[in-house]
Amino acid sequence: MSPVSSRPIIVVGSGIAGLWTALHAAPAPVLMLTSGAFGRQSATEWAQGGIAAALGEDDDPGQHAADTVAAGAGLVDAAVARRLATGSVDQVRALERLGVGFEHHEDGRWALSREAAHSRARVARVGGDRAGTAIINALISAVERADHVTVREHASVLGLVPAAGGGCAGVVVDAGGGRCEKLSARATVLATGGLGGLYALTTNPPGNQGQGLAWATRLGAVVRDAEFVQFHPTAIDIGRNPAPLATEALRGEGAVLIDRRGKRFMPALHPDAELAPRDVVARAVHRQVQSGAGAYLDAREAVGAAFPETFQAVFRACMAAGIDPRREPIPVAPAAHYHMGGIAADLDGSTGIRGLFAVGEVSCTGAHGANRLASNSLAEALVMGARAGQVLANATDQALRSAEPGRSVALPRESLDRLRSAMNAHAGVERDENGLVRLLDVIEDLERKDGLSDALVAARLIALAALKRRESRGAHFRTDYPEPAAEARSSRLTLEDAASARTERTTGSERS
Repeated sequence: MSPVSSRPIIVVGSGIAGLWTALHAAPAPVLMLTSGAFGRQSATEWAQGGIAAALGEDDDPGQHAADTVAAGAGLVDAAVARRLATGSVDQVRALERLGVGFEHHEDGRWALSREAAHSRARVARVGGDRAGTAIINALISAVERADHVTVREHASVLGLVPAAGGGCAGVVVDAGGGRCEKLSARATVLATGGLGGLYALTTNPPGNQGQGLAWATRLGAVVRDAEFVQFHPTAIDIGRNPAPLATEALRGEGAVLIDRRGKRFMPALHPDAELAPRDVVARAVHRQVQSGAGAYLDAREAVGAAFPETFQAVFRACMAAGIDPRREPIPVAPAAHYHMGGIAADLDGSTGIRGLFAVGEVSCTGAHGANRLASNSLAEALVMGARAGQVLANATDQALRSAEPGRSVALPRESLDRLRSAMNAHAGVERDENGLVRLLDVIEDLERKDGLSDALVAARLIALAALKRRESRGAHFRTDYPEPAAEARSSRLTLEDAASARTERTTGSERS
């Protein structure tokens, strides 16, 4: 292992949360590990809408925080929401100084979009639907100029190195030829993103399978609110997976949801119609698709001929599939989009595990509750990245003796496909006890067949938390418990909890 004086902060992942953390950790040395090309395999690059921040003259962070709390269905930590809303304003301005070309009106005012469940237009955008690409490009350039950051591309992380006596001493990477390499760290930051790749239909990179959750739980970390998976209601339904998005900003501009006969269905379901909270719209679209009535996003009047200039990414995706959104509605369906749950962490990324931080989607700070407010994800990643980086920059390095890491196995493609189908069917937009029990049966069958993979650990945490929550709240909708419980409570699970539940199920099955 390297001497203490030369040990870097290791950041796993090169999306917005990891890049922003690395930049703010200066002058401490940072080693950034990315499984593919630098910055090019993260969900950030695919983001369309933009970043939520109270930048408008009619807005303020207090109102942004209030909207965040209201959307979260009783589970948002109000203090975290206030810090997020206050911090996002400064972070968006910092990104602009870095070169991100956010839109402004001719008089200099911010050109902002309104998205679902926001009471104001407050989403800072770039080129209509190109925010993610612009942000990633600017951050990559900044990191490449930063003397304190070293990037190691195509580094496949296999897990974390436990510290003797508890904590995290670094990471294990695939060194090729069946060999592993242990990398020592003064602190390890997980910025590994979400777990949409566990689902048969997702808007995320397919490699995002909850690996960070699995790694952290093996060191004793707590996973909070694992059952809350947000499904984007308007993934473009053209048989592609991952599915391209029809950004929520389209509905903010006036696009409407219609059935195959051309009739709108949202006004009868919610006072805000197409701009209702995402969980409401996702369930409505899901039921339309399941019933055969169909769901289409009609932007012909709202955008029309301006599509190629104002929503380039959506326009290209549609035209590639033979759909001209200027003249015809876009077929849509819900797709796994964002995990509100994650490794329990503070807004500075602290996990309670010595030497281990988690930032961005892999974490759960309480900012999103049961239903994330649109475009708060990038805002949280920026606020967390800045705070975590500053903590790490000022932290004293401590020598941690490493213990032998556990080994995870990769899930074969056939087994992964089976898991994804089962997750879509039984832990999707709507769930019930019978389906969740069947999902756990599939997971256990795959464990017996293939061993304990990271994907199976993450899937088990979601299924178990969903089975335990006998109510409907936000993105978690139980058809057998369709009403919310009187008291809103977060769920918390450890790997030990998951193992105990498996033993109980196995013992019960043997007795029966």
